Amino acid sequence: MGKLQIRQIRLQEIAMPLKSAFETSFGVTTTRRVLIVQASDGNGFCGYGECTAMDRPFYNHETVDSAWMVICRFIVPLLKQAEVTSADDVGDALRAIQGNRMAVGAVETAIWDLESMELDSPLWKRLGGNREVIDCGVSIGLQSTTELLVEKVAREIASGYQRIKIKIKPGQDVDLVEAVRKEFPEITLSVDANAAYILERDLDLLKELDSYDLLMIEQPLATGALLAHAKLQSQLETPICLDESITSFEDAQQAIEMDACRIINVKLGRVGGHVSAKRIQEFAAGKGIPVWCGGMLETGIGRAHNIAMSTLPGFTLPGDVSASARYWETDITEPLVEVSPEGTIAVPAGPGIGYTVKEEGMEAITVRSETLSL
Repeated sequence: MGKLQIRQIRLQEIAMPLKSAFETSFGVTTTRRVLIVQASDGNGFCGYGECTAMDRPFYNHETVDSAWMVICRFIVPLLKQAEVTSADDVGDALRAIQGNRMAVGAVETAIWDLESMELDSPLWKRLGGNREVIDCGVSIGLQSTTELLVEKVAREIASGYQRIKIKIKPGQDVDLVEAVRKEFPEITLSVDANAAYILERDLDLLKELDSYDLLMIEQPLATGALLAHAKLQSQLETPICLDESITSFEDAQQAIEMDACRIINVKLGRVGGHVSAKRIQEFAAGKGIPVWCGGMLETGIGRAHNIAMSTLPGFTLPGDVSASARYWETDITEPLVEVSPEGTIAVPAGPGIGYTVKEEGMEAITVRSETLSL
């Protein structure tokens, strides 16, 4: 196989209704607008990536619409100018772009899949993964009552998930944790605040969470507040895990050196793709900091990339790579991503992401598309 040749980038926005609403501190999602990127070489091979941006700039500054524009106006022209011949080179070719990591990551991951398909090699092996089975946790959104939350936790435990994460926000926090921990004293439990708290106002409340034997408190404070997180971590026994704050290798390096966190959630889109994710997990492992794979309500394409990333050696905690059927009546890949009764996913052995994209099914739910030549 010669050098990688990218001839075409195709964008598709699809509409994916969730089986049930998913609520976090920044809103409720009932239907997921998803931007899918297809990279083709003109010789019959193609690869897929998924943009994890939401339709509103509440998780971070990116949206489906902004990512679409950035890919069309900036990413594709830069790739064309650079004449990229390896998936490893994509990050350097796009270095001039500031932020917009989800847009970059969507294209970069599609190109990794394309190159792996051309080489007839599983993506996870090309990334340097070392496990054929990954451990899975699950993320549970805010519920209307504590009783409903406890019932949902019970169902997920029965499904085998190895770690339960519940969303919290001001006014819905300690009481939820107390209820779940009382009912399930032995489970591995963590909470995720999605940046909803303020150190000066909420320090005493956050310190209360130390009483509940939590694996971690995820992103309690504002995205850019590394100093505030370091101050908070110094007063907590429970490890802080950073999510929204980590958008690059440099962010991870600073956070670890400042002791602003003791665990890192790596989201493939948020950090800009596979090369950045690999650098972060390597550095964190060298510092004794565990990482795990976070989720963004992905389709099977995004889940497949998350599975591949989760095989890397630094990913030592169960991630949020849950079964497709938890969220979707019908997914756009086959086979469906399934979790075993032991809370694991078998890593696919096929080339690329290892899952087949149902192109006809995806066309049926496509809202718009655009094809760009390189």
